[in-house]
Amino acid sequence: MSSGEYLRYVALGDSQTEGVGDGDDTTGLRGWADRLAERLAAVSPSLTYANLAVRGRVAHQVRAEQLGPALDLRPDLASVVAGVNDALRPRFDPAETVGHLEAMFSALTAAGAHVVTLTFPDIGKIAPLARPVRSRVFELNDHIRAAAARHGVTVAEGAGHAVTTDPRLWSTDRLHSSPLGHERIAAAVAHALHLPGSDDAWALPLPARATPSAWQAAAAELRWTAAFLGPWLGRRLRGRSSGDDRTAKRPLLLPPSAAAAPLPAPADGGA
Repeated sequence: MSSGEYLRYVALGDSQTEGVGDGDDTTGLRGWADRLAERLAAVSPSLTYANLAVRGRVAHQVRAEQLGPALDLRPDLASVVAGVNDALRPRFDPAETVGHLEAMFSALTAAGAHVVTLTFPDIGKIAPLARPVRSRVFELNDHIRAAAARHGVTVAEGAGHAVTTDPRLWSTDRLHSSPLGHERIAAAVAHALHLPGSDDAWALPLPARATPSAWQAAAAELRWTAAFLGPWLGRRLRGRSSGDDRTAKRPLLLPPSAAAAPLPAPADGGA
Protein backbone atom coordinates (compact mmCIF):
# COMPACT_ATOMS: atom_id res chain seq x y z
CA MET A 1 0.00 0.00 0.00
CA SER A 2 2.28 2.75 -1.23
CA SER A 3 -0.34 5.37 -0.39
CA GLY A 4 0.16 4.66 3.32
CA GLU A 5 -3.46 3.60 3.77
CA TYR A 6 -3.25 0.79 6.30
CA LEU A 7 -6.04 -0.56 8.46
CA ARG A 8 -4.28 -2.79 11.02
CA TYR A 9 -0.75 -2.07 12.28
CA VAL A 10 0.95 -4.53 14.67
CA ALA A 11 4.35 -3.87 16.23
CA LEU A 12 6.64 -6.69 17.41
CA GLY A 13 9.89 -6.28 19.29
CA ASP A 14 11.66 -5.38 22.51
CA SER A 15 12.05 -2.27 24.67
CA GLN A 16 12.70 0.02 21.72
CA THR A 17 9.31 -0.77 20.20
CA GLU A 18 7.61 -0.89 23.61
CA GLY A 19 8.67 2.74 23.98
CA VAL A 20 11.08 2.68 26.92
CA GLY A 21 12.69 6.11 27.23
CA ASP A 22 9.59 7.94 26.01
CA GLY A 23 7.44 8.37 29.12
CA ASP A 24 7.54 6.07 32.12
CA ASP A 25 5.75 3.15 33.71
CA THR A 26 3.56 5.46 35.80
CA THR A 27 2.27 7.81 33.13
CA GLY A 28 2.65 5.28 30.32
CA LEU A 29 5.07 4.80 27.46
CA ARG A 30 4.66 6.33 24.04
CA GLY A 31 7.57 5.35 21.81
CA TRP A 32 8.27 5.36 18.10
CA ALA A 33 5.65 2.73 17.22
CA ASP A 34 2.91 4.74 18.95
CA ARG A 35 4.14 7.85 17.16
CA LEU A 36 4.16 6.01 13.83
CA ALA A 37 0.61 4.76 14.46
CA GLU A 38 -0.49 8.36 14.94
CA ARG A 39 1.08 9.28 11.60
CA LEU A 40 -0.63 6.32 9.93
CA ALA A 41 -3.97 7.33 11.43
CA ALA A 42 -3.59 10.79 9.91
CA VAL A 43 -3.68 9.05 6.52
CA SER A 44 -6.16 6.31 7.47
CA PRO A 45 -8.49 7.50 10.25
CA SER A 46 -9.92 4.00 10.69
CA LEU A 47 -6.50 2.51 11.48
CA THR A 48 -6.21 0.27 14.54
CA TYR A 49 -2.92 -0.53 16.26
CA ALA A 50 -1.53 -3.21 18.58
CA ASN A 51 1.91 -3.25 20.20
CA LEU A 52 3.10 -6.69 21.33
CA ALA A 53 6.67 -5.64 22.20
CA VAL A 54 8.11 -6.42 25.63
CA ARG A 55 11.38 -5.07 26.99
CA GLY A 56 14.31 -7.42 27.47
CA ARG A 57 13.22 -9.87 24.81
CA VAL A 58 15.80 -11.44 22.50
CA ALA A 59 14.94 -12.40 18.94
CA HIS A 60 13.88 -15.98 19.60
CA GLN A 61 11.56 -14.80 22.38
CA VAL A 62 9.96 -12.20 20.12
CA ARG A 63 9.33 -14.94 17.56
CA ALA A 64 8.02 -17.48 20.10
CA GLU A 65 5.80 -15.07 22.05
CA GLN A 66 4.67 -12.43 19.56
CA LEU A 67 4.48 -13.90 16.07
CA GLY A 68 1.42 -16.10 16.69
CA PRO A 69 -0.62 -13.33 18.33
CA ALA A 70 0.47 -10.93 15.58
CA LEU A 71 -0.73 -13.27 12.84
CA ASP A 72 -4.04 -13.72 14.68
CA LEU A 73 -4.56 -9.93 14.38
CA ARG A 74 -4.21 -10.11 10.57
CA PRO A 75 -2.13 -6.95 10.14
CA ASP A 76 -1.66 -5.29 6.81
CA LEU A 77 1.38 -3.50 8.28
CA ALA A 78 3.78 -5.02 10.80
CA SER A 79 7.05 -3.78 12.25
CA VAL A 80 9.63 -6.31 13.47
CA VAL A 81 12.56 -4.81 15.37
CA ALA A 82 14.84 -6.90 17.58
CA GLY A 83 18.40 -8.17 17.86
CA VAL A 84 20.29 -5.61 19.92
CA ASN A 85 19.59 -7.52 23.14
CA ASP A 86 21.09 -10.58 21.44
CA ALA A 87 24.18 -8.60 20.44
CA LEU A 88 24.75 -7.60 24.06
CA ARG A 89 24.72 -11.19 25.32
CA PRO A 90 28.02 -13.07 25.78
CA ARG A 91 27.11 -15.58 23.09
CA PHE A 92 25.96 -13.92 19.88
CA ASP A 93 25.40 -15.50 16.49
CA PRO A 94 24.14 -12.88 14.01
CA ALA A 95 22.93 -15.50 11.53
CA GLU A 96 20.93 -17.31 14.22
CA THR A 97 19.51 -14.06 15.59
CA VAL A 98 18.41 -12.80 12.19
CA GLY A 99 17.13 -16.27 11.36
CA HIS A 100 14.41 -15.64 13.92
CA LEU A 101 13.73 -12.21 12.42
CA GLU A 102 13.60 -13.70 8.94
CA ALA A 103 11.11 -16.34 10.07
CA MET A 104 8.86 -13.49 11.22
CA PHE A 105 9.43 -11.57 7.98
CA SER A 106 8.43 -14.67 6.02
CA ALA A 107 5.33 -15.53 8.04
CA LEU A 108 3.99 -11.99 8.14
CA THR A 109 4.57 -11.23 4.47
CA ALA A 110 3.03 -14.59 3.52
CA ALA A 111 -0.04 -13.57 5.52
CA GLY A 112 -0.35 -10.39 3.46
CA ALA A 113 1.34 -7.84 5.72
CA HIS A 114 3.75 -5.18 4.57
CA VAL A 115 6.68 -5.58 6.97
CA VAL A 116 9.10 -2.85 8.03
CA THR A 117 12.24 -3.16 10.14
CA LEU A 118 15.18 -1.06 11.32
CA THR A 119 18.95 -1.16 11.30
CA PHE A 120 20.81 0.10 14.34
CA PRO A 121 23.31 2.92 14.90
CA ASP A 122 26.92 2.54 16.00
CA ILE A 123 26.54 1.69 19.68
CA GLY A 124 30.18 2.54 20.32
CA LYS A 125 29.49 6.20 19.55
CA ILE A 126 26.57 6.25 22.00
CA ALA A 127 28.27 4.46 24.90
CA PRO A 128 32.08 4.35 24.52
CA LEU A 129 32.33 1.44 26.95
CA ALA A 130 30.20 -0.57 24.49
CA ARG A 131 32.80 -0.30 21.72
CA PRO A 132 33.86 -3.95 22.06
CA VAL A 133 30.44 -5.05 20.75
CA ARG A 134 30.02 -2.45 18.00
CA SER A 135 31.20 -4.92 15.34
CA ARG A 136 28.33 -7.19 16.38
CA VAL A 137 25.83 -4.45 15.58
CA PHE A 138 27.43 -3.95 12.16
CA GLU A 139 27.10 -7.70 11.47
CA LEU A 140 23.52 -7.66 12.72
CA ASN A 141 22.67 -4.82 10.34
CA ASP A 142 24.21 -6.63 7.36
CA HIS A 143 22.18 -9.75 8.09
CA ILE A 144 18.98 -7.73 8.58
CA ARG A 145 19.41 -6.02 5.21
CA ALA A 146 19.99 -9.33 3.45
CA ALA A 147 17.00 -11.04 5.10
CA ALA A 148 14.78 -8.05 4.40
CA ALA A 149 15.76 -8.08 0.72
CA ARG A 150 14.79 -11.74 0.43
CA HIS A 151 11.25 -11.02 1.63
CA GLY A 152 10.50 -7.55 0.27
CA VAL A 153 10.70 -6.03 3.75
CA THR A 154 11.11 -2.27 4.01
CA VAL A 155 14.24 -1.19 5.93
CA ALA A 156 14.43 2.14 7.73
CA GLU A 157 18.15 2.81 8.04
CA GLY A 158 19.08 3.80 11.58
CA ALA A 159 22.70 3.15 10.66
CA GLY A 160 24.91 5.48 8.67
CA HIS A 161 23.38 8.78 9.78
CA ALA A 162 25.43 10.85 12.21
CA VAL A 163 22.36 12.22 13.97
CA THR A 164 21.36 8.75 15.21
CA THR A 165 24.28 8.77 17.66
CA ASP A 166 23.66 12.30 18.94
CA PRO A 167 23.35 12.01 22.76
CA ARG A 168 20.20 14.13 22.66
CA LEU A 169 18.41 11.29 20.87
CA TRP A 170 19.21 8.90 23.73
CA SER A 171 18.00 8.63 27.31
CA THR A 172 20.46 8.77 30.18
CA ASP A 173 20.87 4.99 30.17
CA ARG A 174 22.19 5.15 26.55
CA LEU A 175 20.28 1.97 25.78
CA HIS A 176 16.93 3.52 24.94
CA SER A 177 15.93 6.44 22.78
CA SER A 178 14.80 9.71 24.31
CA PRO A 179 11.42 11.18 23.31
CA LEU A 180 13.21 13.08 20.54
CA GLY A 181 14.94 9.88 19.48
CA HIS A 182 11.65 7.99 19.31
CA GLU A 183 10.17 10.81 17.23
CA ARG A 184 13.10 10.61 14.81
CA ILE A 185 12.66 6.83 14.48
CA ALA A 186 8.96 7.24 13.75
CA ALA A 187 9.79 9.84 11.11
CA ALA A 188 12.45 7.55 9.58
CA VAL A 189 10.00 4.66 9.33
CA ALA A 190 7.29 6.92 7.91
CA HIS A 191 9.74 8.11 5.28
CA ALA A 192 10.80 4.54 4.44
CA LEU A 193 7.11 3.65 4.01
CA HIS A 194 6.58 6.74 1.79
CA LEU A 195 3.77 8.03 3.97
CA PRO A 196 2.23 11.24 2.63
CA GLY A 197 3.91 14.25 4.19
CA SER A 198 7.05 12.34 5.23
CA ASP A 199 10.54 13.32 4.12
CA ASP A 200 14.20 12.85 5.06
CA ALA A 201 14.30 15.73 7.54
CA TRP A 202 14.59 13.15 10.34
CA ALA A 203 18.22 12.56 9.28
CA LEU A 204 19.25 16.20 9.57
CA PRO A 205 21.71 17.00 12.38
CA LEU A 206 20.58 18.82 15.50
CA PRO A 207 21.95 22.30 16.24
CA ALA A 208 25.58 22.26 17.32
CA ARG A 209 26.34 22.23 21.01
CA ALA A 210 29.47 22.50 23.13
CA THR A 211 31.71 19.42 23.19
CA PRO A 212 32.38 18.16 26.73
CA SER A 213 35.94 18.23 27.96
CA ALA A 214 37.89 15.02 28.44
CA TRP A 215 37.32 15.29 32.21
CA GLN A 216 33.59 15.80 31.77
CA ALA A 217 33.38 12.85 29.38
CA ALA A 218 35.26 10.58 31.79
CA ALA A 219 33.03 11.63 34.68
CA ALA A 220 29.94 10.94 32.60
CA GLU A 221 31.26 7.43 31.81
CA LEU A 222 31.76 6.72 35.51
CA ARG A 223 28.25 7.92 36.36
CA TRP A 224 26.74 5.82 33.57
CA THR A 225 28.68 2.73 34.67
CA ALA A 226 27.45 3.05 38.24
CA ALA A 227 23.85 3.96 37.43
CA PHE A 228 23.13 1.72 34.43
CA LEU A 229 25.88 -0.65 33.32
CA GLY A 230 26.43 -2.15 36.78
CA PRO A 231 22.74 -2.95 37.40
CA TRP A 232 22.39 -4.31 33.85
CA LEU A 233 25.33 -6.68 34.38
CA GLY A 234 23.88 -7.67 37.74
CA ARG A 235 20.62 -8.74 36.09
CA ARG A 236 22.53 -10.77 33.51
CA LEU A 237 24.51 -12.57 36.22
CA ARG A 238 21.31 -13.37 38.11
CA GLY A 239 19.58 -14.58 34.95
CA ARG A 240 17.02 -11.81 35.26
CA SER A 241 15.49 -9.59 32.59
CA SER A 242 13.85 -6.20 32.76
CA GLY A 243 10.91 -7.83 30.97
CA ASP A 244 10.28 -10.51 33.57
CA ASP A 245 6.59 -10.65 34.52
CA ARG A 246 5.64 -8.16 31.80
CA THR A 247 3.17 -8.55 28.98
CA ALA A 248 2.36 -6.52 25.88
CA LYS A 249 1.04 -3.03 26.57
CA ARG A 250 -1.40 -3.09 23.61
CA PRO A 251 -2.30 -6.72 22.87
CA LEU A 252 -5.50 -5.75 21.02
CA LEU A 253 -6.10 -3.67 17.93
CA LEU A 254 -7.34 -0.28 19.08
CA PRO A 255 -7.36 3.23 17.63
CA PRO A 256 -3.98 4.88 18.31
CA SER A 257 -5.69 7.44 20.53
CA ALA A 258 -7.03 4.71 22.85
CA ALA A 259 -5.12 4.35 26.11
CA ALA A 260 -2.88 1.32 26.48
CA ALA A 261 -3.39 -1.14 29.31
CA PRO A 262 -1.67 -0.31 32.64
CA LEU A 263 1.84 -1.71 32.97
CA PRO A 264 2.76 -4.07 35.81
CA ALA A 265 5.49 -3.01 38.22
CA PRO A 266 9.01 -4.08 37.19
CA ALA A 267 10.27 -7.26 38.78
CA ASP A 268 13.65 -5.88 39.84
CA GLY A 269 13.53 -2.13 39.44
CA GLY A 270 15.31 -1.74 36.11
CA ALA A 271 14.54 -0.83 32.53
